[in-house]
Amino acid sequence: MSFSQDVKKEIRDRLSKKSEGFTISQNTDSIVPLSSLTEVFLQKGSVNDPGSSYHLEIVCDSKEEAAGVEALMKEHGFNARNTERKGKYVVYLKDRENIVDFLGTVGAVSAMMQMENSLILKDMRNSLNRKVNFETANIEKTVSAYVRDMEAIRYIEGHGGLKQLPGYLREMAEIRAEMPEDISLKALGESMDPPLGKSGVNHRLRKIRDIADRLKEHQVQGEE
Repeated sequence: MSFSQDVKKEIRDRLSKKSEGFTISQNTDSIVPLSSLTEVFLQKGSVNDPGSSYHLEIVCDSKEEAAGVEALMKEHGFNARNTERKGKYVVYLKDRENIVDFLGTVGAVSAMMQMENSLILKDMRNSLNRKVNFETANIEKTVSAYVRDMEAIRYIEGHGGLKQLPGYLREMAEIRAEMPEDISLKALGESMDPPLGKSGVNHRLRKIRDIADRLKEHQVQGEE
């Protein structure tokens, strides 16, 4: 049984237990005279499984019928839209919050809770994926910066040695070379004595890279 069929079964089961004598209209030719969203949905509605996509629709036989359904939906606060498909007129909801509220309105409480749980899980997965992607990007950025820094430090070591650097840059180069590749600039600064802020660390490393670039330029010019 599909999710949509489960929703309708739940609604019918609830209606059969009501004591006020609620009955579903037998008029299947036109929805316009129907008095409730419940009747409308049971006769001509469907809703997608929340695991696939968010879509609830009422398929009407005429433009007038669709206008009546759309007006009924809007009376209940639902931002319904309509479209024509294969000679039929479809009134639909695609906003997931609207669909959850609609299910609650027509009495499909279990289905509403199931969809809410699905939304929560999907939001959690999306949030986790964003966090993982963000952390992965940060790690890649950190490692990439480490590689650039180490290339500069090793080049300087091989072309005159670190002794040619000012003391504060030599210290920075030595500490950078000792630290693991995935250490952040903040952690790198905190490992120094006295501690150095992230911007200070970045400034010194940039100076080291600039010095390596100048040495490379001088070497190229000498070879020419």
